[in-house]
Amino acid sequence: MAISSTFRRLSSSSRSRFTRYLSSSSPSHTFGPPPPITPRRVVVTGLGMVTPLGCGVETTWTRLIEGKCGIRAITPDDLRMNTFDRETQLYTFDQLTSKVAAIVPCGTGSGEFNEELWLQSKEHRSISRFIGYALCAADEALKDANWVPTEQEQKERTGVSIGGGIGSITDILDASQMICEKRLRRLSPFFIPRILINMASGHVSMKYGFQGPNHAAVTACATGAHSIGDAARMIQFGDSDVMLAGGTESSIDALSIAGFCRSRALTTKYNSMPIEASRPFDCDRDGFVIGEGSGVLVLEELEHARERGAKIYAEVRGYGMSGDAYHITQPHTDGRGAVLAMTRALKQSGLHPNQVDYVNAHATSTPLGDAIEASAMKTIFSEHAISGALKLSSTKGAIGHLLGAAGAVEAIFSVLAIYHGIAPLTLNLRNPDPIFKDKFMPLNASKEMPIRAALSNSFGFGGTNASLLLTSVM
Repeated sequence: MAISSTFRRLSSSSRSRFTRYLSSSSPSHTFGPPPPITPRRVVVTGLGMVTPLGCGVETTWTRLIEGKCGIRAITPDDLRMNTFDRETQLYTFDQLTSKVAAIVPCGTGSGEFNEELWLQSKEHRSISRFIGYALCAADEALKDANWVPTEQEQKERTGVSIGGGIGSITDILDASQMICEKRLRRLSPFFIPRILINMASGHVSMKYGFQGPNHAAVTACATGAHSIGDAARMIQFGDSDVMLAGGTESSIDALSIAGFCRSRALTTKYNSMPIEASRPFDCDRDGFVIGEGSGVLVLEELEHARERGAKIYAEVRGYGMSGDAYHITQPHTDGRGAVLAMTRALKQSGLHPNQVDYVNAHATSTPLGDAIEASAMKTIFSEHAISGALKLSSTKGAIGHLLGAAGAVEAIFSVLAIYHGIAPLTLNLRNPDPIFKDKFMPLNASKEMPIRAALSNSFGFGGTNASLLLTSVM
């Protein structure tokens, strides 16, 4: 009865495909090979962003290229300890060794994230900040792509793949405080839906009625890249025609910052000079700056995009993954994991290393990680890098490290670099790491140049690595 009811709700074309499948099925006990799969080409047709540089793609990109910085000093109010008294807030703030962060600017002005619109109405009680960021970025991406389907079959062929690294630690901290104070009855019935990472994808799919794949990667700082790569493969293998893909994060809170401080991952030298705190590839780097935001792309099968006359930014040409199998937070000194991820992305793309024009490096501003990634790039690109033909930068100098959203936001930066012909700068690069010599050097100023192919790297705790290779579309 349930199967019959579900069948009736399918679109007519979906019912006919299922009927043809049943009629062609052989009753024989011996199965033939599965049907052959011809991979389809995947392009980017829409972009949406919420970042510390501003809300919206145009605002963020313009400020990035101009060399603006979205990092500032934090205050006790930024720790979002909603249920704690002032004394506890001040004590906690005083104990933090890192007091800078890349926070999304909020307000009702141009380029600001409107909390009233995305977080504070009654119907948003199940939406925490990281979900709200994803909804805002997805809304911009869909409008940019001009893709808001109304037909049932179009909705069935549109999916969502938006992941996160941590979820809403703020809600968890507040709930823990209620238990300690024996106020459990005041715990929100929406507590669980507010903290689950897959609810970003869930809310986006529910808002627009998308019934294609509903997916959420959780791979620390590689989340955004994995979400995009996974979504591209879903389109390549025919699971959908359109996917909203990306990452989201909002972990500017007391517990997250304290945890990263205790692991000695965050910068501590620049509390009085916040805009200089994130300095990828620079000799004076001492840790990353925690950031927040979201990046969402509309991915689409090439012919589907062409048939509807969509604007095409770039093509997702390669997706490489690897594992370091070494340490919970540190990459192996030989950089083998990064080399494998980049090599696999190149192999899948069919491109030679010397055909890549720009690399958006993961480089977070940590002493070890930046140097190992630089060495890995030198290994992969060899003479192409040494000659200066390959341009590279880390945009984390301007926006900090957005954790689960980093890979998606930086993939968008790579797409825009191709589309506009501008390679963005590495902010605060004044004294480059000794591994860089002569023409093998990160950009310290944005550079106008033809960019046909760009590689975006994302590496995460647990030794998870992902590289996306994006190209122009002829």
